[in-house]
Amino acid sequence: MDNGTQFTDSTFRNLVASLKIKHQFTSVEHPQANGQAEAANKVILAGLKKILQEAKGAWAEEFPQVLWAYRTTPQSATGETPFRLAYGIEVMILVKINEQSPRVSFYDEVGNVQGYKQELELLPEIREQAQIKEAVLKQRMTNRYNKKVIRRSFAPNDLILIRNDIGVNKSGDGKLAAN
Repeated sequence: MDNGTQFTDSTFRNLVASLKIKHQFTSVEHPQANGQAEAANKVILAGLKKILQEAKGAWAEEFPQVLWAYRTTPQSATGETPFRLAYGIEVMILVKINEQSPRVSFYDEVGNVQGYKQELELLPEIREQAQIKEAVLKQRMTNRYNKKVIRRSFAPNDLILIRNDIGVNKSGDGKLAAN
């Protein structure tokens, strides 16, 4: 996580501890990691906003479901789910288990263990491909952004309009307020 005060709060620390999650902060000296944490947090916050609507105080109860949804959704940058990149296999949701999908119907414990071992052997290659896809996407985004940038130079004593009131929420909901 990034070094935001919302993550050092005792309520959040208790939630993380109850879920047996090792809570680590990213270094301020590594801005790329902080940006990645911010991007993930933005997606998770949007999911919480959609679920909670009026009950903003119940975010801690809904957090595991939103986190699960994030981990099992293919990311646009890599084309893979964070779950698969971590564990080497696609997650199987409860609906598929109850539907008697081919994966459930033809389940063979010995065969599945061997298949899982084979998939685990391929995991470094899958991760490398995901990393390459992400690097290509970042380069494409950088090129697109740089085409639109209008270079401006300022001299000392130039007057510049700065507005810091843009995007400030007036209600007491904080980050969970409607946009």
